[in-house]
Amino acid sequence: MTVAAPTEDGSATELLGTLAADRATGALSTESGVLYLSAGDVVHVESAHSPDLGDLLTRSGAVTPDGWWEAVERAGAGHRVGRRLVDSGRLTAGALELCHLGALFDAAYFALAPGSVALRFRPGAAHWLGAVRPVPVATVLRETWRRRDLLHRLWPDPAVDTAPLTRVPGVDPADLPPRRGRTLALVDGARTAAHIASALAYRTFHTLVELRRLAAAGIVTPAPPPPTAPVHRVPGEDGAAWDEPDTALLRRLLHALEAL
Repeated sequence: MTVAAPTEDGSATELLGTLAADRATGALSTESGVLYLSAGDVVHVESAHSPDLGDLLTRSGAVTPDGWWEAVERAGAGHRVGRRLVDSGRLTAGALELCHLGALFDAAYFALAPGSVALRFRPGAAHWLGAVRPVPVATVLRETWRRRDLLHRLWPDPAVDTAPLTRVPGVDPADLPPRRGRTLALVDGARTAAHIASALAYRTFHTLVELRRLAAAGIVTPAPPPPTAPVHRVPGEDGAAWDEPDTALLRRLLHALEAL
């Protein structure tokens, strides 16, 4: 099957529907993620804004880091990492399916963000994890819209989902519900929701819910951008003046030269 190359203004959601109808197999890239399909169903999704499956499994203690990387090294080339985890007894099939489904929906929320453009479709491309439980495209879209609607009702600014976050001083995380308090404790002006979810081994969506509630309460806001470095201008055609020299530094250099 051949698929027309996405245009710059092509909707990722629309193309995903076309791929599903054509029972396509391959990888659809957007600005915020990659969706892997097999026979028209979604089998895996990745996004930089959401912890990956290995991160969640190892940080939660479900699989040891050595066990995870052993499966990747032995079965990655054959696209059977998930199968290897189960066959080696490191994880039950049910636990793998549950964790994978959560990671898939979390990443799809970002990969299919409003206005997301389909950048590229690679026919035949497969993820090294392998298929765990295929999910119909309609189910992925319905869950993505449900999450988007819920988060919007909690707090309408989606910047909280991806930006580094800061918190107002004077709020003690211990005064909040446990999950919300643990989330707030990691807001430091540099971490994003993905960083916080990864550190806590939480599902990204659950973390977004707590962060939007904190934002609605005025406790958390996107961090201001870092200050830009000052530009030292030199004389040019625009008439810019020299920066004033560091006379103390010049004096020390002169003394050093005279001592030679």
